[in-house]
Amino acid sequence: MIKGVLFDFWGTLVENGIFPSPVRQARYILRLRMLFKDFIVRFEQAFMTKPYKDLNEAFTAVCKEFDLEPRDFIIENLVGMWNKNDLLGKPFLETIEVLDYFKEKKIKIGLISNTTPTITRVLEKFELNKYFDATLFSCEEGLLKTDPKMFKKLLKKMKLKPKEVIMIGDSIPTDIIGARGAGIRAVLLDRRNTRDFSPKIVNLRELKDLFEKEELEDFIAKAEAEEEKKKEEAKE
Repeated sequence: MIKGVLFDFWGTLVENGIFPSPVRQARYILRLRMLFKDFIVRFEQAFMTKPYKDLNEAFTAVCKEFDLEPRDFIIENLVGMWNKNDLLGKPFLETIEVLDYFKEKKIKIGLISNTTPTITRVLEKFELNKYFDATLFSCEEGLLKTDPKMFKKLLKKMKLKPKEVIMIGDSIPTDIIGARGAGIRAVLLDRRNTRDFSPKIVNLRELKDLFEKEELEDFIAKAEAEEEKKKEEAKE
């Protein structure tokens, strides 16, 4: 029986205030010619695992990670871009409705995010803190969601077991694989419906509907079985 839902923050509950995403824009501003999947791991490790005093210090650390000179104009562009994202970011249309639903049903809600301390500004602005029974942020823990310890710490705070929760997030490498590494079932939120992955939903109302109809666990089990079948067929 599912007693709790774990949510990612950016791209899942709250939409970025700028497009492309701030992380992709950071790679562009830094003029780094490398695969995004290689960039994102190093960027988040350098930028989101320490409680920096401000964004200037954080982006200086990012420059050093990529052996770049932290020139003033580069730092200013990065800080301005990131602040704009925080300023314009807002909950997706269905976010409050879905959080209210789980709160009403007494389903515990956890928040886990690779993020900087500036997340607190967005949480306070939209009064989102009241929904979460526990939160865990990479900037406070010194760990990213790719480390199963992050999820295990959150479960400990929520006093729940892996089999009693479900993870919802928009990133396969961090949200889905990270959760599975901790023995937690996970569902991808693919708002653009462009990724070939299962199980997935395209908005949070689908999650609410699955809960209401008591079909979520069957939905996940069926999707996982289909995924396993594809893997076996690919081996043949």
